[in-house]
Amino acid sequence: MRPDPELVSALRSAVERDPDSVPLRLHLAGMLLAAGAAAEALQQYAALLGRDPANPEALRGAQRASEAAGDTARADGYGRLADALTGGQPVAREGAAPSGQEPGAEGREAALTAAPDPLKPAWWDAEFPTLRLEDVGGMEDVKRRLNVAFIGPLRNPEVLRAYGKVLRGGLLLYGPPGCGKTFIARATAGEIGARFLSVGLNDVLSMWLGESERHLHELFESARRNAPCVLFFDELDAIGQRRALARHSAGRNVVNQLLAEMDGVEAGNDGVFVLGATNHPWDVDPALLRPGRFDRIALVLPPDPPAREAILVHHLGSRPVSGVDVARLAARTDGFSGADLAHLCETAVEYAVEESLAKGGVRSIDGRDFERALGELRPSTRPWFDTARNFVLFANDGGTYDELQAYMRARKLL
Repeated sequence: MRPDPELVSALRSAVERDPDSVPLRLHLAGMLLAAGAAAEALQQYAALLGRDPANPEALRGAQRASEAAGDTARADGYGRLADALTGGQPVAREGAAPSGQEPGAEGREAALTAAPDPLKPAWWDAEFPTLRLEDVGGMEDVKRRLNVAFIGPLRNPEVLRAYGKVLRGGLLLYGPPGCGKTFIARATAGEIGARFLSVGLNDVLSMWLGESERHLHELFESARRNAPCVLFFDELDAIGQRRALARHSAGRNVVNQLLAEMDGVEAGNDGVFVLGATNHPWDVDPALLRPGRFDRIALVLPPDPPAREAILVHHLGSRPVSGVDVARLAARTDGFSGADLAHLCETAVEYAVEESLAKGGVRSIDGRDFERALGELRPSTRPWFDTARNFVLFANDGGTYDELQAYMRARKLL
């Protein structure tokens, strides 16, 4: 049985949006290989190995893809590298068919029998994050909304009872990539000591028809068993894509299942708070944004000057630094995301390391290193605002993007 073409297409889109995601690219490459597209699968494995050359699963996948493509010499090279890293032991792949075979009905049954229970894989175990909201720089408006919607009521259950209110529903975080949506979701759970379940596209989608819906159901069941629990969906637009854009029934069925679970049709969702994060809110199915589902939306913007200063101080940490005016540096990095600022610090460190290696001694990171780094780096958020402009101007009838519109007008981005 070949993978559903729509799932493969959804994974391609997800990898294009997040090219550095190792699980997503591994999942896509595996599905392409199962679909008989060995050459394209090999390209995905090669791209992953360019970022992570010592990834055993990618090496084994590249070996299988090379064999399927008829390139035995290349397959042998990948195999030797994988053997050197793993001691010749095979890399486990859940539900994988033997090399060169397609997983038909009998192969699927055997794989599921040999593998752990597919409805309860280890990554669904809830965790207790140690982060707190005080660890998050800036985002004061987002923190306020989280406090009103979730943190405050959970800490004061008598207030909930007085107003006849139950803790349920969801909050959708949207904004440019790298601005801390996942970080603040984890900090929210840590703030009130709730369990935290993080869900990505590769955790839900399966090549087997019907399995994606079963995964979603078990995820919500796990959250209900672990209540109070924060269930976090990263890249919600990929899982909850507009059904009008879905060309096949599989994608629509996943959205329908997500809608049913959020409504708590078969079981109540009391104590389950759902957080979603997306860089593309305009691609999320409108039904997910109605009251009772993701009924609150919060914009997560690039950090303001105080937050940028805090982020820079955090990333410099205990490294040797001298002559760096962090406040001035923060003022010069308007529009930089948190990820951009981390990259800025790492680039400056690399310049200091390069000179230290050349001179044979360790020197402090100074202003010159940051000047060089600033000369070659630009904010990564600008392309996102360029894309958002059309939606702010022409698709804001309900006022969804009013806050974003005000921000962009203030910075002359409209």
